This record gives sequence, C-alpha cells and structure tokens, in this order.
Amino acid sequence: MSNDRSPVSAQDASDRKLVENPLQDERMLLASVLQNLPLGVGVYGSDGSLIDSNQTLRDYVRLDRLPSRQPAETRLWRGYDEHGRLIGPGDYPGARALRGERVIPGVDFLYAGGDGPERWMRVSAVPFRRDDTESDEAIVVVQDIDDLKRAREEIEAAAAKYASQSRFLEATLSSIPDHVYAFNADRRFVYANPFMLGLFGLTASEMLGRTFDDLDYPPELAAHLNDHIDRIFRDAVTVEDEMFFKSPTGHAAYFTYRWGPIFAADGSVELVVGVSRDTSERRSIEEALEKSEARLRAATELVGLGIYGWDPVTGVLDWDEQLHVMWGLSPGDPVDMSVYEAGIHPDDLLGVQEAIAACVDPAGDGRYAIEYRVIGRDDGITRHIATSGRTEFRSDRAVSFIGAAIDVSEQRRTEAAVRESEAQFRSFAENSSNLLWIAETKSRAIVYRSAAFSRIWGEPMDEAPDNLDTWMEGVHPDDRSGVLRAFESVMAGEVTQYEYRIVRPKDDAMRWLRDTSFPIRDSRGVITRIGGIAEDLTQEDSRQVYIVSVTESEARNLARLVRMDGYHARIFASASAFLDIAPVLASGSVLVDLRSEREDGLSILRELKARSIALPTIALDDAAAGADAAVTAMKAGAVDFILFSEEAGLREKLGAVLAEAHAASRPAARNEEANAHIARLTPREREVLGGLVDGGTNKIIAKALGISPRTVELHRSQVMSKLGAGSVTELGQIALAAGIAPSATGAKTRKLT
Repeated sequence: MSNDRSPVSAQDASDRKLVENPLQDERMLLASVLQNLPLGVGVYGSDGSLIDSNQTLRDYVRLDRLPSRQPAETRLWRGYDEHGRLIGPGDYPGARALRGERVIPGVDFLYAGGDGPERWMRVSAVPFRRDDTESDEAIVVVQDIDDLKRAREEIEAAAAKYASQSRFLEATLSSIPDHVYAFNADRRFVYANPFMLGLFGLTASEMLGRTFDDLDYPPELAAHLNDHIDRIFRDAVTVEDEMFFKSPTGHAAYFTYRWGPIFAADGSVELVVGVSRDTSERRSIEEALEKSEARLRAATELVGLGIYGWDPVTGVLDWDEQLHVMWGLSPGDPVDMSVYEAGIHPDDLLGVQEAIAACVDPAGDGRYAIEYRVIGRDDGITRHIATSGRTEFRSDRAVSFIGAAIDVSEQRRTEAAVRESEAQFRSFAENSSNLLWIAETKSRAIVYRSAAFSRIWGEPMDEAPDNLDTWMEGVHPDDRSGVLRAFESVMAGEVTQYEYRIVRPKDDAMRWLRDTSFPIRDSRGVITRIGGIAEDLTQEDSRQVYIVSVTESEARNLARLVRMDGYHARIFASASAFLDIAPVLASGSVLVDLRSEREDGLSILRELKARSIALPTIALDDAAAGADAAVTAMKAGAVDFILFSEEAGLREKLGAVLAEAHAASRPAARNEEANAHIARLTPREREVLGGLVDGGTNKIIAKALGISPRTVELHRSQVMSKLGAGSVTELGQIALAAGIAPSATGAKTRKLT
C-alpha cells in the first residue's frame, strides 16, 4: 500500500514545489521592494502585536504594539480627524481596522517619540484576514508627512488593495507615482509598475523580459545603465544618477533614479530594483532660479545695490556684502539693530526710527522709503544711503521685511557740485557787464538772460522779449539779416562772433553790440540750445570821475562836489580795488585822495603809468603838504595836483582841473578806431578781409583758404558788420586807414586774371 502511495506523494510534492517556487520568488521580490519603499508598513495581530514590518516602520516609530492597546503609548500619539479635532485611542486607525473598518486615506498624528522634535505622521489601516486564519489582522501604513505631505492618494490606492500580503505589496508599488521596476542578472525587466509601463505605452506582458536595447534606448545610455546593473550585482551597492531620456511615447524628460540590490536567501544579489522620478519641472525651476539669482547678483553688483531682510518680531537682520560695505564693516562681521543704529548719523537717527515705526504699523501700507547718512564703523566714511522696502503682515502683525539700499553719495556730491557750479555761474553772470543769454533752438524761446540786459536795453527784465523773434525786433533793420545768418551758423554747430546795433525801445537810443554765440549740445550730442555773450561796444561818455579814498565820508563828499559840476562819480575804497578793474573802465578821470593813505594813492599813479592805462589822474593832498609832495605826485604820473584848504575853493579848483582832464581824454583818431575794430576780427575774418583788400572774389578767396564760397560770404558779411562798412570800397578805406594794404601777390593775381 505504501508502494502505491509513494509515487503519488512524490508527484504531489513535485507539483507543489513547481507552484510554490514562483510564488515564493514573487513574495521575495515584493518583500524586497517593500523594504525599499519610503513608507512604514506593518501587519498587526488581533491582540495588537506586531507580526511583520519593513525597516522603514522600525526606523520611523519602533511600533511593536498598537498604541490603542497600550494606553501608556497614547501620550506619544495625538491624532486629528479631517476637521482637526483630537481623537481618542479607540478611534486610532489600527484599532478600527481590527474592528473591520477601512481607515483610508488615514489620520494625521503628531508623534513625539524618539529624541528628536515632534513630527507629523499619517497613519492608514485596513482589515486583513489570512486564508488559514479566522481572526482579523490589521495592515497599518505610516508615512512621515512632516516634510512632504503628498502621499494621500498613494495610501488610499495602496490600502484599498491589501487583501493579502502579496496583493498589498503589489498595490503599494502600483500606486506610487514614480517609475518602479526590477531587473534580473540578464539585465531584463522582471517587474514594472503601471507608471513605468505607461512611459513606454506597453502592457506588462509586452515589457517584461526585455532589455534596454530591446526598448530602443540610445546605445550610449543603454551601456551606461547596464554598467550600473552589473556593478550592483557585483558589489551589492546602491547607485543614484540622473539621465535625459525620450520614451517611445514621446515623453522627453530628465529622470533621477536610485537602484539597489535585492538579496536572495543565501545573501547573494538576486535582483536589482529601481525607482525613477521625472525631475524636469524641478530642474527647470532650479535652473530658472539659478538664472534669476545670477541676474540679481549681477544687477546688484553692477549698481551697488544691497539686499537685506529684517524680522520685526525677533529683530534679526540679514545683510549681504554690499550692506556691510555701506556700514564700513567687513563681509563676515555680525550685525544687529545696535550695529545698524550706531552707524546712522545722529542728526538722521530720529527720522529713521520714525520711518521704521510707520512701516510696521498695521494701519499703514507697510512701505519704507528714506534717505539718510551713515558713518562707517571701521573706515569712518560718511555715505548717503537711499533705501526702500516693504513689510509683510499676518493677522495685523508685522512678521517680515525685505528691503534694498544703494549708496547715493557720489550722486549727492555731483548734485552739490552742480548747485555750486550753477551758483558760481549765476554770480558771474549777474555781476558781469556783458549780457549772457540762452535760447531753445526748436521753440526759439529765450530761457535765460543775465542782469546786464536791463542796463544795455534800458528796460526791466520782466518786460524783456521771451523769444528770439521778438528780440530781433529791437535789432537795427540794417543788421537783422546778418544776425539771422549768424544764428543759422550757430544752430549748424559753429561758434560765431558778430556785431550789430540795437534801438532801445524806451528811449530810441542806439547801441553797438558784439556777440559771441555758440551751440549747446545735449548728452546725445544734439544741438538743443544756443547761447551768447553780448558786449556793449557803445562809446561811453568820458565825463566820468573815479574817486579813490580810504575815508568813506571824504569819498562821499568828493563825489558830491564832482556831481555838482555835471560829472558821473564812482567811488573805490582802496587802491587795490581800483587797480583790479582799471583796465576795463570806460574813459574818464581819476581823483586820488592822498590825505589818508599817501603811499597807496601814489601806487595808483605809478601802476596806471606803468600799464599805459589812459586815465588822466589828479592827486588831492592836504593843504599842509609842501612842494615836494606835488613833485612826487607829478613824477608818479599825476596830470595835476590840488591842495585841499576849504570846500568852496576845492570845488572851483576841481572843476577847472577836471575840465582839462576831460579834454585830454579825446576820442581816438580814425586810424585808431579802425585798428580797434580790426582787432575784434577773428583770424579767419582777417584772412577774408585780406582777400577782399586784394580784390579777390568769393570763389578766389574760398579756393585760397580751402573753404566754401558760402562760408566766405558769411565771413564777408561779418567783417563788414564789425567794421561798419556799407560797401567793399568803404571796407578798403577802413583797412588802409588801419595800415592794411593790398599784397604783392594779390596785385599780381589781379593782373593775370
């Protein structure tokens, strides 16, 4: 009987082995995969004791028994329902699963176990009954969601399929949104989860058993991945890497992957399991962030911008290197509010404190913008800092602040220099006897004229013309065309000097002006304005007396006597004040009072004589002065000498002497006038005058000088205007009077032509 049963039993055992071996292999595979999952998984018996778990669960919580079955442990677990309410131990997922309930997607617990801080854990559970038992068990899944709360759907999908240990593992792998797969020693796929299959658009039967080469991986990439597999089988190591791959379905992306060994019962590497994740979005975000940060760094370094943060609650400051430099600190020096406030100029500190208080006030808009001075702690340099920022509020409370600051010291120094320059210009312009003016080229509006306008035009500044066209109405009709041509030349970019007459609107008096006009360009080099300096050439009345006396009362008394005889009087308080301006004074006489400062007075006589300044000088001395004083004054350069005895006699003597001095300051002869006018010509105008005196035409002169006939015509007009000539013949007469005769070369040229 035993002989009959033995073959059958052997056959049965063989058949069972054929069935059990694949099942055992599958369970080993799934169990190994389970060990690599980032989830804690445990199976608990009906009494709450742990039957089996993966390493992750042990690393997470070391939960050997369900907390609901050991009250002392419940203090470590504080669970909350979907409404955020605290639940009791009887409603913990494990306890409910043992009662036959499915707790999906799970309950969030604040776990206080271990030596570290509390962490949030999400716990899911489902009931499970083995085929060979009659009591319920519980499959519990624990996930650390303190850093990444993203596993809700994964747990729901995984826990819903936990009918047996193998089905539980399969469902877990299928629900993970990463690509999970495994290779055998032949580098062939022996497992692929749905996400991996979807990447290739294949079913499990179509993909399993194939290699990278079979799936048309690029040769270099396939060789690289195969090397990983071989290395893991050989050295039992874990490999992490990143690759770019375009799947047959057209999905092209960067993938990060981690591959590790699955060990057989004998400790050898049986399979290689891998997990891949599409990191294209993260990579693009990181690249964009790096570019953004690089651009921000470049921008801040380019303009010297400093970025800083401030915590209004703790007072902590976060400064970059630029802020350290602004406060005169080294890059690594620590900063706090005391360092910050210590650097602010004492006169500006209160304003800064008020601005800070305003920006953290919930009633305001949180904006901060202020400029103040900072004195560097280590270098002592005073800098002007412009800063702005914005406060963030939560529940009407300031919680953070971000701002930017820039050193505007150079800008402020430039502005101060510009203001000083403008002040100097205006001071010069307002005190100059010449008229300074500026006009817009497009609108022809006059935007500036100095105070000399009123003296020259004889009308108040507020009644002055406001544009060039109106101004031209005051120009003598015979000179208007020449002035307009000069304006055109200046607007074309030339510096032009020209003379013309004006008829004053108030008294119809005519005055001669010499104007040097020039173009004014903007930052792009475009001529947007023109300016000019107009000098009044009108011959002044020589009945002018310049009185030099260090005694103010005596000076006023002498001026009164001079004016009684119909002279104009101008007082100077010292010899130096008079000598500084003597060369540019109009014709007249000088009365020097020697009674108080004899040597200073005599120095005036000597200087006028030495400089050949044609101002007849009269010396006035005390009645007690003797003949030697008179001789000394006459030798020094005085044209006459008066002794002061009493006022009535002084006036009579002074009137006679001034009359003689006035006659001595006669107008210049014709040749002197001609020389003076010709001296005002520019070098080019003198060359054109020479060509005209030689009888040359515009074309001949232009060829000789290497300029255009049109330019010669313009210079010819200026020469005639400056010399007051109405024709070429009259121009020749003026030139001859000044000693300019036709050249031999010019005469020869006229004979040949």
